[in-house]
Amino acid sequence: MRKLKLQMRISVDGYVATPDGNEDWSWYPDEKGWQLINELADTSDTLLLGRKMSEAFIPHFEGFKPEDNKYDFAQKMVNIPKVIFTKSLETPFGKNTTLAKGNLVEEIANLKKQEGKDILVYGGASFVASLIAGGHIDEFYLFVTPVLINKGLSIFNLLDKHQKLSLLSVTPLKSGVVVLCYQLKNE
Repeated sequence: MRKLKLQMRISVDGYVATPDGNEDWSWYPDEKGWQLINELADTSDTLLLGRKMSEAFIPHFEGFKPEDNKYDFAQKMVNIPKVIFTKSLETPFGKNTTLAKGNLVEEIANLKKQEGKDILVYGGASFVASLIAGGHIDEFYLFVTPVLINKGLSIFNLLDKHQKLSLLSVTPLKSGVVVLCYQLKNE
């Protein structure tokens, strides 16, 4: 069965954005960071996005020009099939996108049963919070950025029970970012 992997930048105090969704505090990957992000993307053949996140994510990567230094990565994001979880969109937008409009638990179960590589989740905050609360995330790749933002959007605010995790790896980067990789313990 395919695993659901979450890749997320997060502040030391546990926020993924300021209350208004701003990420100006977040880290821009160095060479080793890009390597980790690329490797994680290569283990997956599907991206999951919430509707709000998709509205910025899809045009951002589709807008890269061949002369941009991250063009190859951008093309990877354009070409990989993306599933947008939404209650409001009627038709998908962007390249290689489909909509998931049904029950979250059923949609995730169906995606995990399909053949292929793992599934990568990029966000946004409320969508990810729902996935975490439901115990759907199998592996967490948290890019912990050395900043405290005091208030913001949390991806852990919907939890109603403990979820135990096993540490898979810790990767410190020159920038001060630490990549923590955890696996959900299914008990």
